[in-house]
Amino acid sequence: MAAKESGTRFWMMSPEEIASRFDSDLKRGLTSDQAAGLLQQYGYNQLQETRGRSPLRVLLDQFKSFLIWVLVAAAIISGFLGEWVDALAIIAIVILNAILGFIQEYRAEKSLAALKKMAAPMARVIRDGELKQVPAREIVPGDLLELEAGDHVAADARVIYHTTNFAVHEAALTGESTPVFKTSVELEGEDIPLADRANIVYAGTSVSSGKARALVVATGMATELGQIARMIQEISLETTPLQRKLEQFGRWIVYLCFFLVGLIFLLEWLRGGELVQVFLTAVSLAVAAIPEGLPAVVTIALALGVQRMVKRHALIRKLPSVETLGAATVICSDKTGTLTKNEMTVKALYADGRLFSISGTGYQPEGGFFLDDSPVNPADFPGVIKTLACGTLCNSARLAENQGRYRIVGDPTEGALLTLARKAGLDQESLEQTEPLVEEIPFDSERKMMTMIRKVGSEFMAYVKGAPDVLLKNCSRIFEGGQERSITQEDFNRILRVNENLAQQALRVLGCAYRRFPSYPEKLEAQTIEKDLVFAGLVAMIDPPRPEVVQAIAACKRAGIKPVMITGDHKVTALAIARELGMLEAGALALSGEELDRLKPEEYQERVEKIQVYARVSPEHKLRIVRAWKNKGEVVAMTGDGVNDAPAVKEADIGVAMGITGTDVTKEVSDMVVTDDNFASIVAAVEEGRTIYDNIRKFVIFSVAGNTGKILA
Repeated sequence: MAAKESGTRFWMMSPEEIASRFDSDLKRGLTSDQAAGLLQQYGYNQLQETRGRSPLRVLLDQFKSFLIWVLVAAAIISGFLGEWVDALAIIAIVILNAILGFIQEYRAEKSLAALKKMAAPMARVIRDGELKQVPAREIVPGDLLELEAGDHVAADARVIYHTTNFAVHEAALTGESTPVFKTSVELEGEDIPLADRANIVYAGTSVSSGKARALVVATGMATELGQIARMIQEISLETTPLQRKLEQFGRWIVYLCFFLVGLIFLLEWLRGGELVQVFLTAVSLAVAAIPEGLPAVVTIALALGVQRMVKRHALIRKLPSVETLGAATVICSDKTGTLTKNEMTVKALYADGRLFSISGTGYQPEGGFFLDDSPVNPADFPGVIKTLACGTLCNSARLAENQGRYRIVGDPTEGALLTLARKAGLDQESLEQTEPLVEEIPFDSERKMMTMIRKVGSEFMAYVKGAPDVLLKNCSRIFEGGQERSITQEDFNRILRVNENLAQQALRVLGCAYRRFPSYPEKLEAQTIEKDLVFAGLVAMIDPPRPEVVQAIAACKRAGIKPVMITGDHKVTALAIARELGMLEAGALALSGEELDRLKPEEYQERVEKIQVYARVSPEHKLRIVRAWKNKGEVVAMTGDGVNDAPAVKEADIGVAMGITGTDVTKEVSDMVVTDDNFASIVAAVEEGRTIYDNIRKFVIFSVAGNTGKILA
């Protein structure tokens, strides 16, 4: 048993209320005796595995197919008639298919093992008033967890204390690509989405910065990770469209055989033939009607298809999935990294009273600056250079280059600023040598700003970046045209209008400012340093769509496949990307997870075909979306990378995991792994699947026609 009181909204409760509920102390934690008692009551903090199929059961299940029994019967009859070569060939085909099926399904049964790897082996807790290190499986509700950068969170817990820079990497669980800053204050709202519960940390996530103390509220299968494990276990394996069609074909063959046996037996008997000889002749012709080579041809066609798909960045884990891809009518795709590059890119910059557009995508420092669609030299605009310097010198990330390819070490947002600076010829290393770092005031979610103080000759300079509306309130001057002057209300209004317009385009906007100190500041506190700032400019960025995805979306539509975007991002951002990709059809709708919760099942089932964008969704939402499409009779492909995607990936007719960013859990439950994390590769695999299906269909027609000819001859 695990602990989590059904329906309890711990994010709305104060730490004192939660401690009282679990009879814990916010300073001394639980006593050792209390912990032992709670461990007996709730059990170990670990994921429980339901009894799966034994290897023998998995093997025996390979012989459930009706067509397989038809072939077994044909082999027995062939042996009875003395056709031992045919009999042995058919039996060999049946055994080969059973072995292939066993390997694929037994591997799929092991998906929970990957989830268990995400659990932390040890954890630090406060018990009996002392800091102790205990096995994570012995964590109980009411324990006080001590967390710091690099730690894996051992259980779901409510934050009761944290440093200003405490952030948790939750991408695998929520789909949020950047670290989430946490708070200890109570949140308002009963139905806050998982990704927005800022005072809760979850099992399976990791601390990216800062320190915190948190009170455990859920362990084992009651954690959010446990809920996902339960959903995965409850989803049963379904037959593929090809398997269902082969089953129908097998039944059709049997009916045909019975008809032939009866017809030939009757005709020969009426002609006065011997009863035994007539029966043997009829049975021989019926066996001849069976295309015993079909399973072999199907297996070979699928295997060859797998080889071709590897060259197109698609790795097939389950052989029948090759054909299922070809039958897909709906592709539900994650946004970040699949439809987009997962590389934040600055698209606009406001400085010197002008709005500049920036070309280029990703972390490659290639692109230029444009003003009214005309290329300009950023060095001609002092405000642009000052803004870029602020973004570079208030930055903890690094732009790393390897054989001409660039990647970011650190926060993606800061990486985008470094790439922008390089496009203008500013080098981070050179600037930092000229202005060495003295002190840093980290970003926190309450201030919404970050500051780095650097030594410039005999003076000191504070470089600040943060949310534009907050930053502006702390600015008393503005840098424009190469000079500083007092900031006016007109300046405020103009900058806020630009910020609002950029935000409406789903761009993430940051403000940049600075402050000069003639001597080392007496107090290195945010409230004294981050005031009387000089405003430099705004930078606006987005995770841009992959260029090749636009053509892939168009190819989907031409092929009669409906693309659907499912993301943990905000609705405004998701809609902006969907429009840019040409995904939205006339009358298409977008729903948030909260709005989806308000729809009754029958109401949602009626509207599902009109909804093309889903935002801020949970694992349960994704599962519901896939099932709704399947209930409409569609063949659904679902892409995913995080643990939160795993249940929906397993439920889909064809589950697609991302090879680069995908977690082990998602890869284990998937049918196919895309090695380059690219939506265009999925579309290419669908085209390959359709070709394979067409080849199999042609063989069936040829085989039936050929065997019919033999009978008539």
